[in-house]
Amino acid sequence: MGNFTFRAVRMAFILFLAVLVSARPAMAQSILRDAETEAFLDEISAPLIEAAGLDPKNVDIILINDKSVNAFVAGGQAVYLHSGLIDAATTANEVQGVIAHELGHVVGGHAVRFDEGIAVASGISIASLILAAAAIAAGAGEAGMGILSAGQQAAMGKFLAYSRGQEGTADASGAQYLSKSGISGRGSISFFKKLQNFEFRLGIPQEDSYGRTHPLSGERISVLEDTYAADPAWKAPLNPKWESDFKRVKAKLTGYLADPTATMRDYPESDTSVPARYARAYAWHKSAYPQKALGESSALVASAPDDPYFLELHGQILLESGRPADALAPLRKAVNLTGNQPLIAAIFGHALIATEDKTQLDEAAQVLKAAVTKDNQNPFAWYQLGVVYAQKGDTARAALASAERYMMEGAPQFALSNAQTAMAGLQEYSPDWIRAQDINMVAEAKLAQLKKRRR
Repeated sequence: MGNFTFRAVRMAFILFLAVLVSARPAMAQSILRDAETEAFLDEISAPLIEAAGLDPKNVDIILINDKSVNAFVAGGQAVYLHSGLIDAATTANEVQGVIAHELGHVVGGHAVRFDEGIAVASGISIASLILAAAAIAAGAGEAGMGILSAGQQAAMGKFLAYSRGQEGTADASGAQYLSKSGISGRGSISFFKKLQNFEFRLGIPQEDSYGRTHPLSGERISVLEDTYAADPAWKAPLNPKWESDFKRVKAKLTGYLADPTATMRDYPESDTSVPARYARAYAWHKSAYPQKALGESSALVASAPDDPYFLELHGQILLESGRPADALAPLRKAVNLTGNQPLIAAIFGHALIATEDKTQLDEAAQVLKAAVTKDNQNPFAWYQLGVVYAQKGDTARAALASAERYMMEGAPQFALSNAQTAMAGLQEYSPDWIRAQDINMVAEAKLAQLKKRRR
């Protein structure tokens, strides 16, 4: 019985550590990429990033496909926003309030220092485990379990207090970044009030935040409201361009992710605004009504013939409706207007290939090589470049492009085989051969790690 009880104590401690580790944000969600959305997020975050003492070129604002209202950092200079947060927000200013807060975590190194909170908590729990085991070994089983329970409670309390402290620091830092940028904190307060409403709906007690990783939204509002209200930027008008762009981006996201019936309810055909047409174009397109989708995208292009994102959408609908030749003109214009924006260029390269006109392959190769040079984290662009090389008979470079794609998709076994195929067909020590060798080495290391974990 003593042996079994000690094993139970040990399992309880392991489960406690699992709870702590699960507090880290999940990274399994898919990343949403869209040229206009990324440009918008970069634009509204740039003044905040500079106010935080960072370089906007080195900070990524990444959109995650997740319906929950959340944002997080996970090490490095990157802020992750859930699509549910964009859907819940009413203004760009609210999104800026969230970004400012998350930048506080980035500057504070809170993702890296997460382990400090675990170390403090697990130190307490290990001590209680040792004391509990000693008590159990001495025959005092109930006393031992009591010691363990008290130790776990103290450890969890320490960890949660540590986490709440980080959140408070990030709130204060975010307020400073907004103030320094001359951006109102009204959006920050209004978004916290939205979160507070969610808490009310979920029946979360509002008395105090003990037992939570974050302070209650009401507590945060009371702390921040006076700070923001005293700031000269509190009454600053919202940037009209950012607010207009936000409505477009939010509508696109709704059209792309939401059920089409919900999109049509929120953006009825009687609404001829740009955001409404955007949302309906995506909804019609994914519902397999190409003519209706093209009707919306054509109206958008007619209203602003030089808007690259309207042209991109129109070209994409034409391409995916089986009309790649017709898609070339709007996509080529969109690429030129954006200075070869890599996400749009990848779609254009795909359209050139899809025409099945061999005379288009040289341009497709040029466009796609430029796209992966500017943004090498786009598996779709690498895939299309591999298709071009394969059709041109360059099997070695087709294999290299596939190796790049598979590494990004987390398939090291396929990356390894393609890298080896590329190395066998490329001139030794050429730039492409060296790149294939690099992928070969990284893929081998990843496979070795996976093999070790399975043992």
